[in-house]
Amino acid sequence: MKEIFPGVWKKGDKILTENLVLGSRVYGEELIREKKTEYRVWNPYRSKPAAAIARGLRNFPLKEGMKVLYLGIASGTTASHFSDIIGKNGAIYGVEISERSIRDLNHVAEKRGNIIPILANAKKPEDYSWVEPVDLVYQDAATDDQSEIIIRNAERFLKPKGFAIISIKTRSIDVTRPPREIYRQELAKLENHFQILEKIELDPYEKDHMLVVMRKK
Repeated sequence: MKEIFPGVWKKGDKILTENLVLGSRVYGEELIREKKTEYRVWNPYRSKPAAAIARGLRNFPLKEGMKVLYLGIASGTTASHFSDIIGKNGAIYGVEISERSIRDLNHVAEKRGNIIPILANAKKPEDYSWVEPVDLVYQDAATDDQSEIIIRNAERFLKPKGFAIISIKTRSIDVTRPPREIYRQELAKLENHFQILEKIELDPYEKDHMLVVMRKK
């Protein structure tokens, strides 16, 4: 067992986070006991950050106690692992446009205590203007204006020199163009607002996806 990032471990080829809610699974993931600690296996086929870590990501700026704005949180699969990492002193403000996904997320949030579900459109940050300044903005919404959404939200909520992570989904932007061409286009937009710390393609775990880790300029 080796800690590869704060709150993230590796055992063999498995990526793990320490379970914030003992005995509880979120999406049927495997639980592993080591001495007196319980870990949850973080499935890289179900979560883009886990896929990036499995692909050799070197920069993962999520730590205990952080405040996170999560855009496109869905039912909370990836957010539950973020919840493990930030612990009881952190908070995740999870924006999701789907009422069905929010209902599923509410069950996860009730158990964990550090996830705040927000039924809203991430394109309209003014609708959740009450959210406090955050240390990290994570964007996983499947839209053709992904980059614009993370830029708009980071301008409003991200602390100076705060971090941002986006999962660029080329198929949501334009299915007719080569993925590499779309990556270049989106990175050019993002570089006007962020320092790019690392970018990594997620194949074979997620086809035509790239995870980009950034810091606010």
